[in-house]
Amino acid sequence: MKGRVYLIGAGPGAPDLLTLRAAEILKRADVVFYDSLVHPQTLALAGNATRIPVGKRSGRRSTAQKFINKRLIDAARVHAVVVRLKGGDPLLFGRAQEEIDALRRAGVEFEVVPGVTAATAAAAELGVSLTRRGLSRHVAFVTPRAADGERSNDWAASVLAADTAVIYMGAGLAEAISAELIERGKLGTTPVALVENASLPERRVLLGTLAELPALALKTEGGPTVLLFGEVLKAALTLASPAPAGEIEDLLKRA
Repeated sequence: MKGRVYLIGAGPGAPDLLTLRAAEILKRADVVFYDSLVHPQTLALAGNATRIPVGKRSGRRSTAQKFINKRLIDAARVHAVVVRLKGGDPLLFGRAQEEIDALRRAGVEFEVVPGVTAATAAAAELGVSLTRRGLSRHVAFVTPRAADGERSNDWAASVLAADTAVIYMGAGLAEAISAELIERGKLGTTPVALVENASLPERRVLLGTLAELPALALKTEGGPTVLLFGEVLKAALTLASPAPAGEIEDLLKRA
């Protein structure tokens, strides 16, 4: 094999949240296979590269994973620096393991370059720590979505067991998520935050309770959205601090 494949995390959206290492590799890239959520300014760093979209969006037609794996291997036979540019962090809900396994089987050298994941970007927008001494020592990152043929996914068990939980790719399933969690014993008054387009100028923040989650989700506008649950939200929002950017539903009135 001639080249090396870099699985790079592009972060939650804002180009200036890209790591220095990621930026340096993009500038040397010969070819970049990129996700649909990668910001154009991030992609522009790979000015000398052939740029190939292989985006995946929930509920939409997307590039087959096996095809992406093959393209990466084929590119490594020809090019020295091959980049697989993923939104967020490659190792969190990015199907990176499937690509890593394929590269290993083919004898292709690879390196993973971490990125800022949506959960921490959303927490930063809220001014909320996902962990807090005496209140939250257990954080769960989950998704209720599963591909056809995958084993059943008891995502709710993880949410119920955690002090703080973040659900990825869940806005479109908000009604089912709310019903499932309440049915299994989580209080309908549990504080909830939805953060859409975290880190970008068009970001939106919606706050409420678990019982109100379906109505809140209807207010999102189709951008990537994470759902956050837990008492850390209530505790942080009772502080006399500036409201985060975006649309705010005043949780204090319901506290």
